[in-house]
Amino acid sequence: MEPLSPERILQTGLGFWASKALLSAVEIELFTELAKHPEDLATLSGRLGLHPRGARDFLDALVSLGFLQRDEAGVYANTPETGVFLDKRKSSYIGGILEMANSRLYPFWGALTAALRTGEQQNEARAGDDMFAKLYADPAKLKEFLRAMSGVSHGANLAIARQFPWSGYKTYVDAGTAQGDLAVQIALANPHLTGTGFDLPEVGPIFEDYVEANGLTGRVDFQGGSFFTDPLPKADVVLYGHILHDWDLEQKKHLLRAAWEALPAGGAVVVYDAIIDDNRSQNAFGLLMSLNMLVETSGGFDYTGADCQVWMRGAGFRETRVEHLVGPDSMVIGIK
Repeated sequence: MEPLSPERILQTGLGFWASKALLSAVEIELFTELAKHPEDLATLSGRLGLHPRGARDFLDALVSLGFLQRDEAGVYANTPETGVFLDKRKSSYIGGILEMANSRLYPFWGALTAALRTGEQQNEARAGDDMFAKLYADPAKLKEFLRAMSGVSHGANLAIARQFPWSGYKTYVDAGTAQGDLAVQIALANPHLTGTGFDLPEVGPIFEDYVEANGLTGRVDFQGGSFFTDPLPKADVVLYGHILHDWDLEQKKHLLRAAWEALPAGGAVVVYDAIIDDNRSQNAFGLLMSLNMLVETSGGFDYTGADCQVWMRGAGFRETRVEHLVGPDSMVIGIK
């Protein structure tokens, strides 16, 4: 029997060291700079404004973490992954969610203990501010936020576009569409479909620009409204992507009922989030995401596939199933 080791405890307890190193690298656009061409320590430090006391340790820490490469001459370069996903000039950039994690979530998670003891959100609401009201009032910040949501959802969106049996349907509505990546990926992969993105009216111009950039104007349109006060557009399939976990139980049930009412007989609702495994012991990301909802929202939480199927049946759906998508994300499907 091997002796006990504190390594995993220490690695997790001090995991914020590695996290903040990566988040700071994204903030200073290190990977975007290196995507132009590899650079040595002195050149890279000068171009990014790094002080010599910490620059070498910072860059070499990123090498040891697997986010940079360094050759024998001391020249730094992106890895294949950081070159694709963390170069701001590429459409594959997912750093928007990391930018938000750096500027917002990182300090708010410092108050997790308070959230666990009070059950209260620990973000801007503590100062009496409404984060979403401020966000939606600033078109530039709203666009950045919606792009971040696309980055974190893109892999699952591609999987849904390929994996769901779309051949049996003609129309769909993506409720809470944000920038519209889910609506766009479904249309790109299934030329026979027409779709609608449904979200607050302020999202419309950003959604329409994204649809146009993907050559889908005329097949994918936008409808403004709130899914708590307005009926959803009628369609054969209603999708909620990374939406349900934002809300408390009664609001979750309302959204599923709204989907049921928008669908014809035989229509489908598709819900996806970082669905927690039914044993609540494997999908650590889903469980931590639920804690993020504790920090960020007044009543939101993540849930198991079994939970969601019970809610769907309560809303009137006659058949339900759970299918894995990619990484921590799975989808729950209900048939009317």
